[in-house]
Amino acid sequence: MAAEVIDIHTHILPPPDRLPDFAARTGYGGWVRLEEHKPCCARMIRDGATFREIESNCWDPAVRLRECREAGVTMQALSTVPVMFSYWARPRDVLALGQLLNDHIAEVCAAFPGRFVGLGTVPLQDPQLACAELERLMGLPGMRGVQIGSHVGGWNLDEPALMPFFERCAELGAAVFVHPWDMMGQEQMPRFWLPWLVGMPAETSRAVCSMIFGGVLERLASLRVCFAHGGGSFPHTIGRVAHGFDSRPDLCAAVNPVNPRAYVRDPDSGAPARFYVDSLVHDAEALRYLLHVMGAARVALGSDYPFPLGEDPPGRLIRSMHDLTDAVRSRLLSGTAREFLGLDGPRG
Repeated sequence: MAAEVIDIHTHILPPPDRLPDFAARTGYGGWVRLEEHKPCCARMIRDGATFREIESNCWDPAVRLRECREAGVTMQALSTVPVMFSYWARPRDVLALGQLLNDHIAEVCAAFPGRFVGLGTVPLQDPQLACAELERLMGLPGMRGVQIGSHVGGWNLDEPALMPFFERCAELGAAVFVHPWDMMGQEQMPRFWLPWLVGMPAETSRAVCSMIFGGVLERLASLRVCFAHGGGSFPHTIGRVAHGFDSRPDLCAAVNPVNPRAYVRDPDSGAPARFYVDSLVHDAEALRYLLHVMGAARVALGSDYPFPLGEDPPGRLIRSMHDLTDAVRSRLLSGTAREFLGLDGPRG
């Protein structure tokens, strides 16, 4: 029997003909629409400009399943493309889009049980609406939680208005996957793909630090949160972050008096970190260090399928590292994902 391999970080959209033109529907721009310009290829278009080219593996489950078989992936966690968060738009319009996206993901999960699970999206700029949609989507087939952005407009993830949403996630046993979006510095560094190469890791660290310093992780011990791209720059700057906490507690400890090092792996006891990250770091030494900082019990395979900055095939780096024990490799390829996604027990 083939080993179980679960990829927690993959993106999906509805087929081009099933995504309405929300600009026409709402009367204002900024929305993404899909235009299939040749067989099996489509453009993501926003305000007349192409945001990204995608292929049919972004919307066709049959193509995804074939590529999963070829890569040895037994299950994918499906989430929307982060540009679809649309936290800038009117909340009820974003709710309508989110319900369409969530229903599509649940439909794919229901059609292929055991091969796909889902992480939905919610209008987080309106926490009350977000809670209502969270409750609805968690009742849909295969849905295990939500994917959210690294910030919500002018709010970081420690914003008090967001606490009821995180509390409801904890109560429902909903996994929370944090993905960077709307990267800082896009206007200051538009060249060389720097928003994706530099801004994204910083965005993720912004989210981790906000949830630690703001006391979200301290107040909600049962909340399962995973940060994309190996936690971004946070694991590699934990020394600076902790030193800043010690040096300026008047600034860093104003809400949560617990040192940030308490949330990563304890080198003395070996206890793992208090949150999860995916494995998408593209470098063996970086992954070894990530395991040192977080512990294998908090690192799960994530590939960013099917996009260019992802790992192809998923799990290649983990499989290539012959110094990993079989137990650690198994944990990275599936065990941690099962725990994060709540696959082995009730969600609530």
